Amino acid sequence: MKETILILDFGSQYTQLIARKIREISVYCEIHPYYHLPASLSHVKGVILSGSPFSVNDSNAPKPDLSSLIGRVPILGICYGAQLLTFINGGKVGASGLREYGRAKLKIMDHRNPLFKNLPSYSQVWMSHGDTIDELPEDFIPIASTEDVINAAFQIQDRNIWGIQFHPEVYHTEYGMDILKNFALDICGCHQTWTPESFIESSIQSLRKKIGSEKVVLGLSGGVDSTVAAVLLSEAIGDQLYCIFVNNGLLRKNEYHHVLHQYRDMGLNVKGVDASDRFLDALAGISDPEQKRKVIGRVFIEVFDEEALTIEDVTFLAQGTIYPDVIESASVAGPSATIKSHHNVGGLPEVMKLKVIEPLRMLFKDEVRKVGTALGIPDELLGRHPFPGPGLAIRILGEVTREKIALVQEADYIFIKGLKEEGLYDKVWQAGVVLLNSKSVGVMGDERTYEHAIVLRAVHSTDGMTADWVHLPYDFLAKISNHIINRVNGINRVVYDISSKPPATIEWE
Repeated sequence: MKETILILDFGSQYTQLIARKIREISVYCEIHPYYHLPASLSHVKGVILSGSPFSVNDSNAPKPDLSSLIGRVPILGICYGAQLLTFINGGKVGASGLREYGRAKLKIMDHRNPLFKNLPSYSQVWMSHGDTIDELPEDFIPIASTEDVINAAFQIQDRNIWGIQFHPEVYHTEYGMDILKNFALDICGCHQTWTPESFIESSIQSLRKKIGSEKVVLGLSGGVDSTVAAVLLSEAIGDQLYCIFVNNGLLRKNEYHHVLHQYRDMGLNVKGVDASDRFLDALAGISDPEQKRKVIGRVFIEVFDEEALTIEDVTFLAQGTIYPDVIESASVAGPSATIKSHHNVGGLPEVMKLKVIEPLRMLFKDEVRKVGTALGIPDELLGRHPFPGPGLAIRILGEVTREKIALVQEADYIFIKGLKEEGLYDKVWQAGVVLLNSKSVGVMGDERTYEHAIVLRAVHSTDGMTADWVHLPYDFLAKISNHIINRVNGINRVVYDISSKPPATIEWE
């Protein structure tokens, strides 16, 4: 078993950030809901208690039994985690006189404390809590404070247990990474062995052991996750892996043939299936976004199942599931409300009655890309923007027709090509074109036009959970608008979306 830092999640919006920071130190960690400890703790070298939207004084606040952890491994409580440690040991936690949110100046009172090794006396930290620790238990030693928070950090006397009321995992805490390094490396004694190369080596061994001589089928989408999963599996089992790349007719211009050739050049055992007409016929007359998604999902399962049945004796279905998907399915408050149903292969295991194998299920997105680089996957594939499973169907408002798809493909091609030529593509997390379900009046030459309007969308994000619009240069937007209107017959108006998520979503449908 690999050395692990266990993160107990109490529902904080920052929990995934803690895990990302720990893994950036090249130390493996896992997030578990506070009520679900691993069956074995033999590999756990330390525990981090996350923040939470709860107050420890709430009757329904999470208060797990930590007796199996206390005294066995070092513990670091962050925000709610620190308040919980105080509360269960008889200290007092109460509502702050004012909400402590944002930047604060931390003063370290004990420079010999290993948690603050090599940190300056004063530094900026990030606070985000409504409660504060009013009174520490007798054996709790205060080791840092801020102007408004007397007990900003503590250690339990003669024990490897710490609590901090600020968030070291967020960017705004100047020496947050140093604090987490001190905890994981010096206090917990972890080794920096969590690397892309070590993941690949151990994954290949475990995949060969699990799969043996059986066959595996995998649906390729052209995206980063499925591509890396396919190459990793191919390294492990070679031609026992059968990849299927379905063209639903809703991909970007020339994408199907271009990506299919790339896959084959990489040595993948892949079959391309052009089912465009089948998807588009099934979408005829449908305008509701959720119905479009469900139709696309249903037809994909039908097509994939039919193609997979032509391969004899398949035992496993491989999927490109990554760690945020796993965390979401076991979140503190249960799966989040469905904003939009997602097009994936979620219905396939039941239909095909296959065992599921998910080689990337413990990786974050940035780690997937690092593994892909170590596997030798071209940057062009690894650096691709995320693209929605339903494709252009949810970037065409209202009914999807072949004419509308052609318009969006051409406009999108000009936009994406322009981003690449101007060196902007890699500075944007996701970009695309949306076709509005209305026409507008325009003038071309001396004639009145009544044609389609499109929206350009470009956002910054890390995982798609939140996003902010990108401040693209005005000159660039003007050039792209001019090119689209002049070169795409049927479009006479271009606008730019400057809304963030939340309250908007990245995609329009």
